[in-house]
Amino acid sequence: MAPRPPLALSAVGLFCLACVVAPPGLAEECPGHPGALGTSRTLVVDPREHPRIGTMQYPESLPLADHEVVLTFDDGPLPRNSNKVLEILAEQCVKATFFEIGLMAKASPEGIRKLRDAGHTIGTHTQDHPLSMNHMSTERAKQEIDAGIASVKAALGDGADTALAPFFRIPGLLRADNVEQYLAAQGIQIWSADLVADDWHHISPSRVYDLAIKRLEANRKGILLLHDIQARTAAALPRILNELKARGYHIVHVVPATADRPATPTDPQQWLSHPRIENGLIAHWPKIPNFVFADLGQLPVPAFSDLGPPDTQPTALAGFDQRAQAAAPWPQQSPPLLGSKVSLPAPDQSLFERPIGFAFTLQRIAAASHRAEQVASRRREAGAKLASAATRQSQGLNRRPAGRGHRAATRPHHASSEVAARPAPPAAAGHRGPSKRLVQVKKKNA
Repeated sequence: MAPRPPLALSAVGLFCLACVVAPPGLAEECPGHPGALGTSRTLVVDPREHPRIGTMQYPESLPLADHEVVLTFDDGPLPRNSNKVLEILAEQCVKATFFEIGLMAKASPEGIRKLRDAGHTIGTHTQDHPLSMNHMSTERAKQEIDAGIASVKAALGDGADTALAPFFRIPGLLRADNVEQYLAAQGIQIWSADLVADDWHHISPSRVYDLAIKRLEANRKGILLLHDIQARTAAALPRILNELKARGYHIVHVVPATADRPATPTDPQQWLSHPRIENGLIAHWPKIPNFVFADLGQLPVPAFSDLGPPDTQPTALAGFDQRAQAAAPWPQQSPPLLGSKVSLPAPDQSLFERPIGFAFTLQRIAAASHRAEQVASRRREAGAKLASAATRQSQGLNRRPAGRGHRAATRPHHASSEVAARPAPPAAAGHRGPSKRLVQVKKKNA
């Protein structure tokens, strides 16, 4: 038996060495807070060896063990909420990674220096936080990246080159190939995330806590993305850290490798991720396994004798030809079944009497035209009947009665007609005095 290659042995040895050097269960002591969560270990990474991490967008992530978490915070510093986050982390002796915006560093340089003095890792997050880097030109993206780095370095002051880590997170995780290529050429590692708590949305602190714990439990490890500028995040963070402690999670602090601080030995397989689709992470098509097709026998080929007529008895499985053949040919057409008494019924002649082709099309058009003509004729007849009825009704209304006795029955019921039928009063030709009846009444009274 050939010996195992030395490379495989070294990979296993490195993995075991990593477990011995940094056991995940041991946390740093937290003076004054004996029940604190603490920081389990420090992971040193080389940005040039792994330029892109985070399973939400990339196939690699940090080589974390089960129940290990890396806390990251974006968009600071904002003193009102960032200082609260720093106090909570200090009470739990937890170290995190912060991705700072250049304009925020200019407005609050003391917030950047507080991160450095507390021992946290400081990365950058562009100068203005544009949500357009996925379709931004390389020159424009270069300006955003370089300006953000310069602003954070200016806030750090002396020793900025050592205090600032070559870690970068794209705003909104809106990646683009040209941006990634430029950052890789500068030796800057791009951080995506493994899970988020949606704390940039207008949700309650309780909802932030629920999402963080639920998604961590589903993924069992990973890079958690939060925002220290949000008041809801500062309110939810104590509950999150306490729950991580109760559920047996461990915090990992990540720092960049330097000449005096070599990268933590890891196995390349540890960087490969296997994300869960239900958590919104990327999914990979399964690889085709390398099956071994050697030493496989030929499948049995059926013989022509097995293909009898339908009225024969079923053929037993033992009738298959078990002889080994060099190649399994395609099935050939069986010879005609001569002498068989089985016959199919002849189709009726009426099945073929339906007209087809152009004649059938003309017949359908003629039938449709005939139906349309019938409908139009019926409509014309109905219209003529309605017109005749209307004419008769109008004539009956205007006809005068011949006899006097039928006057009331045939008189039109319109006010204008009644006025026209009445005799007009005599026209007054001036005032002629009282009438004869009125004179007689007056004389009688006298």
